[in-house]
Amino acid sequence: MDGSPPKTNLTRRKALSWLASLFAIPSSAGPITDHRSPITPFAKVVPGYEMQFPRDEGSHPEFRLEWWYITGWLEEAGMPLGFQITFFRARPNVNLANPSRFAPRHILIAHAALSDPAPGRLMHAQLAARSGFGLAGADEGRTRIWIDDWRLQQEGTGYHAWIPAPDFTLELAFTASQPPLLQGDGGFSRKGPAPTSASYYYSLPHLQVRGAVTRRGKPATVAGTAWLDHEWSSQYLDGEAVGWDWIGINLDGGDALMAFRMRGTDGGSIWAGGTLRRVHGVTQAFGPGEVRFTARREWRSGRTGTNYPVAWRVTAGGIDFEIEPLFDDQENDARASTGTIYWEGAVRALREGKPAGRGYLELTGYWRRVNR
Repeated sequence: MDGSPPKTNLTRRKALSWLASLFAIPSSAGPITDHRSPITPFAKVVPGYEMQFPRDEGSHPEFRLEWWYITGWLEEAGMPLGFQITFFRARPNVNLANPSRFAPRHILIAHAALSDPAPGRLMHAQLAARSGFGLAGADEGRTRIWIDDWRLQQEGTGYHAWIPAPDFTLELAFTASQPPLLQGDGGFSRKGPAPTSASYYYSLPHLQVRGAVTRRGKPATVAGTAWLDHEWSSQYLDGEAVGWDWIGINLDGGDALMAFRMRGTDGGSIWAGGTLRRVHGVTQAFGPGEVRFTARREWRSGRTGTNYPVAWRVTAGGIDFEIEPLFDDQENDARASTGTIYWEGAVRALREGKPAGRGYLELTGYWRRVNR
């Protein structure tokens, strides 16, 4: 036995749409309490928490929402591919005094996508299940998350992902080349004007990737670099926010940049932040006034009619980057799991027109306002 979750032949390859309600994050006004449950409310995110590794790489079940998110660029016979693997854990509002083994203590959802310029469209898949019975779960103490036969887990000092999606399979090994990057103030990441609108958040940039990508039954050897985000919270999205723009870039030479903004109903920023870490270890955190997202070009989806700003100028601490997508159609339809449609794809970063790095861009709230 290798300690991996058991493989199963579950028929629920699509999540029911009602699971989307589990990701309705409440606004930042007041404590988070499940009034139907006699137990302790959801845990709060507060300043001063000291992250420890590998302990904090595992699940934090006392919080309402958590995700492990890996994106990156691969090379297949000299051709670029983008990929995304995300596992979500959600703790629903149910009475946990319910003795039934079938009560949904936690819900696990996974998204996977492959950005292939050859067909010029995003290949994506999603899966969901309640935790328990060995069929889905998220371990504490170290990263080990699985749904059915999809899994992400730590192995030694690295990670291994196995994603057998219907149209493609990802089998990738990740090796850390840099220590964890604590976002915000030592891992306390503000997401809005209210201090309670925050998450615990760290990243692992410049992961080295090796493995295989299988399409149409044909495996191909790949290698590249990736970025891992791990974030958990109970009270996250500000009440005035409709969505967010986020970018993580593995810059050439070993530097790493993360920047985001929360958008209001007028399309402007109600909050922003980011972090730049130099390859020698010096880290600079950016406040709301130091991060700007300026749209340069839009792409309109022929499927949903949604306009996405897919090319940007991102300014962080006075440094400007031009952001260009690997290709435009990287729209992800996740209505069968998280109830939303968003754009998430591989992008290039340029400075003064010259290549500066590669990473991923996420755009939410353009199709519809993100649920809270």
